[in-house]
Order: sequence, then C-alpha cells, then structure tokens
Amino acid sequence: QVQLVESGGGLVQAGGSLRLSCVASGNILSINAMGWYRQAPGKQRELVAAITNGGSTNYADSVKGRFTISRDNAKNTVYLQMNSLKPEDTAVYYCAADRLILRVWAKAPLYDYWGQGTQVTVFS
Repeated sequence: QVQLVESGGGLVQAGGSLRLSCVASGNILSINAMGWYRQAPGKQRELVAAITNGGSTNYADSVKGRFTISRDNAKNTVYLQMNSLKPEDTAVYYCAADRLILRVWAKAPLYDYWGQGTQVTVFS
C-alpha cells in the first residue's frame, strides 16, 4: 500500500502562484508514475501533469507553460508549481501514484493510489 498526502492548496488571485506538495509513504519502491489530477464541481477528474521516476513529464494542454511538475526522490515528494493561475484552474487537486510507468502518458484517472485532495480556488 501507498499513502499520499497533499498540501499547499488555498485561495489566490488570478495571475498568482501556488505550489502543491504530495508526500508518499508506504511501499514507495513499487511506484513508477506519479501525477496530479483535478476535479471541478460538476466535471470529470482530469489530468494536470504526471512524472516518471526518471523525470519524464506529461502535461495537459491547458496548463503547459504555466505549471511545472517535479519530484524529490530523497523526500518522496512530488510538487506542482502553478503560475499565472486562472479562475478556470479552480478545483480540488489530487495526487496519484501507480506502479505502471505508462500511466504518465494516459489521461484517464486509472492510478492505483490517490490522496485526499486539496482545494485550489482562484478568484478574479
């Protein structure tokens, strides 16, 4: 089992920045893919960004150039730096982890493990 705990969400004005963190614990040696998804009210959960153990990344078109995913393997932590935030970025953001590296390149939320989510609200 793997446990994921997100932090860093909050309320921010449009154009501002936030950094989300996700700390993994448990059987983390089995994990080869980690990602961030988000879900707005009334919408499906969607991919934001994902990263392999080796640092290869995948981003949703809507966040390219604004968001950056990174990981610190020594701290078992994945980060999502969010810049130039827009009101449409408002959602609950979830951290996810999976054994299959191919999850990084998929959009569907099929990861094995999920965090509890952290709210991000962007106001104009």
